Amino acid sequence: MTTVNITASDVKILRDRTGLGMGDCKQALVEANGDLVLAEKNVREKLKGKMAARSDRAAGEGCLAIAFGNGKAVTVELRSETDFTARNDAFRAMAKAVAQASLAQAAGDVTATKEINDLVDEIKITTGENVSFARGVVLAGGNFSHYLHHDSKLAVIMQYEGELDEESGKGICQHIAAYVPTPMAVDQTGICPTLIAEKRAEAVAEAAASGKPANIAEKMAEGKMRKFFEEVTLLGQPFVHDEKKQVRELLPKGTTITAFTRMRLGS
Repeated sequence: MTTVNITASDVKILRDRTGLGMGDCKQALVEANGDLVLAEKNVREKLKGKMAARSDRAAGEGCLAIAFGNGKAVTVELRSETDFTARNDAFRAMAKAVAQASLAQAAGDVTATKEINDLVDEIKITTGENVSFARGVVLAGGNFSHYLHHDSKLAVIMQYEGELDEESGKGICQHIAAYVPTPMAVDQTGICPTLIAEKRAEAVAEAAASGKPANIAEKMAEGKMRKFFEEVTLLGQPFVHDEKKQVRELLPKGTTITAFTRMRLGS
């Protein structure tokens, strides 16, 4: 029987690629007659089977990543079981790679392609955790500003037409991230018509119940609607860094915000 010489360097290479212990890597190489490529293939097949059995484990941690290119911007969310893994450099690099790969897709929700799943599986194997792609959104066209919180668990991308300096763009994105209530839309045209109708009906009923003359009651109702739009639309809200200004006052003439995405990990 031929004795296969398993070198320490091959064991280390297999360990670096799979995250398995040295003993397991050596055994895998023995079973593959020293063929490093075959050993890695066999190990990955075994590990994928084990990971599939763990897919029901809670993955309440993770991170967000942002990417730009080809006239698009994307935010993606990747999930893990522990914050330790979510803060790992390899996990963060995987999240950025998934975001970059998502730029190939059209505007809208990101679909988990084979490329994305392969990137996720790589980290799933090396960490032994239930790692998964959660969601993503692509914006296309125009210009973009963004904000990613220091813990990578809150991200904002703002899409606009026209000119806007970097500081102002980032400031508005920080507003979207931090302001309460979170803006529902850029302006009132983006709010659900059903919700507007409900709020208007409430305002009219409240004004009518005040006993004021009809013309006064109508003005009261319109005033309540203006206040509602200022509270829930981005352009109408007081700027979080200077509440004496509305967000719309930060925009140079000819510049318009067309859309924004706000994503918080797990919500």
